[in-house]
Amino acid sequence: MTRTVLVTGVRGHIGARVAAALAGDPEIDRVIGVDTAPPPAPRGRDGEQDGPVPGRTEFVHVALRGPDLVRVIRDADVDTVVHLSLVSGSGRGDRRAGGTGGGRSAMKEHNVIGTMQLLAACQRSATVRRVVVRSTTAVYGSSPHAPAVFTEDTEPAEVARHGYARDATEVETYVRGFARRRPDVTTTTLRFANLMGPGVDSPLTRYFSQPVLPTVLGFDPRLQFVHEDDAVEVLCRTAGADHPGVFNVAGDGVLLLSQCARRTGRAVVPLPSPAFRLAGGLARGARLVDFSPEQLTLMSHGRAVDTARITAELGWRPKYGTAAAFDDFLRSRAVPGGAGHLPLAAVDWLADLLTKR
Repeated sequence: MTRTVLVTGVRGHIGARVAAALAGDPEIDRVIGVDTAPPPAPRGRDGEQDGPVPGRTEFVHVALRGPDLVRVIRDADVDTVVHLSLVSGSGRGDRRAGGTGGGRSAMKEHNVIGTMQLLAACQRSATVRRVVVRSTTAVYGSSPHAPAVFTEDTEPAEVARHGYARDATEVETYVRGFARRRPDVTTTTLRFANLMGPGVDSPLTRYFSQPVLPTVLGFDPRLQFVHEDDAVEVLCRTAGADHPGVFNVAGDGVLLLSQCARRTGRAVVPLPSPAFRLAGGLARGARLVDFSPEQLTLMSHGRAVDTARITAELGWRPKYGTAAAFDDFLRSRAVPGGAGHLPLAAVDWLADLLTKR
């Protein structure tokens, strides 16, 4: 069967990788990548670009909010749309990760209005039969009243009021509306935990790359990660077959923030909550780390999700657990001979010893 896949957000690292992987699939005839800038060369394990983008992706310069998207979908007879264009930050750093590079209003317009326009184009299409949307576990929020583990059917303990979590919540509302209006189209929503890996550039990876890690005094949140390789695989799997519904995607297990900090070898500075928020605001203002309010809440209360549904649906488990994904990120960022970069087995041994004491 002739298949044409359109991938949004291809200037971002994950978007570029997904487009390249789909373009290498012999069962797919065409892959069209759309964004406001061409996809970058994929990053190597040292974080540097290491060559041209593989595959046969056709890049089209299109803004989601513009009228040209309808024409692209119509003229190419697109049957599958993979929407990866949501960005988690509005600062300069996130421009490298495919972000807006503008303020909060530009980020919201890109995420929410852009998704509305894309879904409207899909709704008018006579050929689109599958839509896959990248979302985030941030829609569940982080709260002292939250359950220990979120399933896909769990209501958020608190409604997201700002930032990326608010955008993703609105995006999912529009996706559900689209699914009701076009029941003939298979709609898949993937809620990813925080991405980790050698090529990931996000507010959280930049936080863990700092020489000093501020934490919230009295809190040790549980964190969950998904490796970029697993994220790319699950996106390609859902683009290639019908898997309707909403699915959590995360590596097995959790890490406490204190365990993450010990693995980095960085100095840790516990701060009272108001001081931590002030430090986050200063870092965001200086464009060092785009630490949004929901990220600050995550660093207090954490979040963990259940992934049984996607395991049952795809018959698939991620290759990397949460700890392995974080360790792979650390290996890619390690400075040879730098302070604190002990073998990870030694870090675990020391952590166990301190716990027993």
